[in-house]
Amino acid sequence: MDCHRPKTLPVLRINMKHNPTHIGEVESVSGNSVTIKMLGSYPSNMPIIDGTVYRIGQIGSFLKIPLGYANLYGLITQAGVLAMPESLLIAYKETPSVVDGHRWLKMILVGEQVGSYFERGVLQSPTSGDQVHLVTNEDLRIVYGGYNVQSSIVIGNQSASEGLAAQLDMDKLISRHCAILGATGSGKSNAVSIVVKAIADKPFQSTRVLMIDPHGEYASSLSGQCCVFRVGANAEAGDKELCVPFWALPFKELMAIFPGKLSDQNEDYIREKVLDMKRSWASESTGLREEAITADSPIPFSIKQLWFDLDNFERMTFRKDRETLFELVEEGDAALLKSNRYPPAAPGGGEPFLNNRAKGILGFLDGMRSRLFDQRYRFLFDPENYCPDLKGQAPNDLPSLFASWFGQGFPVSILDLSAIPSDIMQAISGSILKIIYDALYWGQNTLVGGKKQPLLIVLDEAHAYLKAGEDSISSRTVQAIAKEGRKYGVGMLLVTQRPSELDETVLSQCGSIIALRMTNTKDKGHVSSAMQDELREMADVLSSLRTGEAIVSGEAVRIPSRVKFFQTNNATKSADPIASKLWENPCPDMLEYETSIRNWRNQTFS
Repeated sequence: MDCHRPKTLPVLRINMKHNPTHIGEVESVSGNSVTIKMLGSYPSNMPIIDGTVYRIGQIGSFLKIPLGYANLYGLITQAGVLAMPESLLIAYKETPSVVDGHRWLKMILVGEQVGSYFERGVLQSPTSGDQVHLVTNEDLRIVYGGYNVQSSIVIGNQSASEGLAAQLDMDKLISRHCAILGATGSGKSNAVSIVVKAIADKPFQSTRVLMIDPHGEYASSLSGQCCVFRVGANAEAGDKELCVPFWALPFKELMAIFPGKLSDQNEDYIREKVLDMKRSWASESTGLREEAITADSPIPFSIKQLWFDLDNFERMTFRKDRETLFELVEEGDAALLKSNRYPPAAPGGGEPFLNNRAKGILGFLDGMRSRLFDQRYRFLFDPENYCPDLKGQAPNDLPSLFASWFGQGFPVSILDLSAIPSDIMQAISGSILKIIYDALYWGQNTLVGGKKQPLLIVLDEAHAYLKAGEDSISSRTVQAIAKEGRKYGVGMLLVTQRPSELDETVLSQCGSIIALRMTNTKDKGHVSSAMQDELREMADVLSSLRTGEAIVSGEAVRIPSRVKFFQTNNATKSADPIASKLWENPCPDMLEYETSIRNWRNQTFS
């Protein structure tokens, strides 16, 4: 093979002989995978170059191959005997001495440098015999540099060289979607806080980030840059009351909130009643087309009046002709959810007679009434300033709701769902997403549409309402955002500790993956499948990452990187309590338990 090489090559080897960055040569190339045979005479695995100690063969570290005016860069994915070409590996198993003291590395090509400019992807491939060099700090500055200052954010340092900043392309992070994945205790919440805070710190006038926060974790870490909406808001702390008007929910999701089940016929019966009430409201408004209105349209109506009318029809009793209605024994009150009372039906078959057209839904209506009385659902059925009167007229409408969520003067809006009953958490979070996405979709040509003012939606604990194979409003809405949101300026940041439970379609639509420590084999497999083919071997490194360290790949980075996140100043609510420090404090007064029990009974933390 050497006889075909240019005669000048040995001269180059002599000139490079003492170059401490030269560590080996290309042995074979397969696609963009390169097998490297290290120099048998290389003195150390930890050379010192210009005062800096480098470690050769670290998984995820870089090597470069000079090719004339260009340098090809690759990531090490394997080190040791198994990195040998397959033919040599077979020979090695039979005759170990065939290795002859050489060490082996395998890397994938990820980018190319021409002059001082680095670009992802390669136009040319190396050949057998090309020299392979260590990547120095100067090289890394070229590889990791070059981000646009306005459209990039700094989230930490490069693990390969902690003096180099780890940056993300904010535009691609938002428009192409992103997922932050990691096991409990891996630093996931801190990573989310750092990414969102870095976006909020940019000097933009109309930044728009919405966080769905199921456990109320992020208010402290984003203090000063967010407005928090929660049920039972503490006005002194600057919180706002969370309101989700029931009439903005799709009809099927609204009915699912009430206990009990309806037959398809009875569901259609109630749907028609709701449609009539919404059309009645629309007839008094200008600019609405009656034929466009459905039971799913976000139009106010009185849920109490609906209940009263349905309940009254079931309780009616008639005289012998079955047409004449008996007089009321006691008049009810829709506002108080009090039923009309009629003379009870006679047991012997005489007057009064039951309503033979009744639908048999009194059991469902009783459950509906109890839910309307339940104070835990007040944010939904009696939202402040958004609850319609019996005629369906509400003091405020959806425009003022969106103005409150996005017009408080803060770049981040946090919808804290921690006080929402767990049995409807999925439906509420999905309905919020659908309300927002539909508003931006239909308002795409307005100044507040996603095309004119992009929106980033952060979905914490995404596995709770995005389970694979589940046909729920949250799953359907997130799938729609994942597939189509980019066209309408709606970006998504998924956060989960169980990627194996997520719908694979959604995860595959995430253009960038930030993977923190993960030990579960099934979860690592899902992360690996979401990465580009050449990087899947790097998923094996996930279980050995330090807390707060991540493998970042995809469109938001110029090159796949191993990153150490900054530590947020204000710990998130999910940060681990430090027992060895907290147990040093004096034992608290036992009267504190009285406060604890009172808060429990009052469903409040204050």
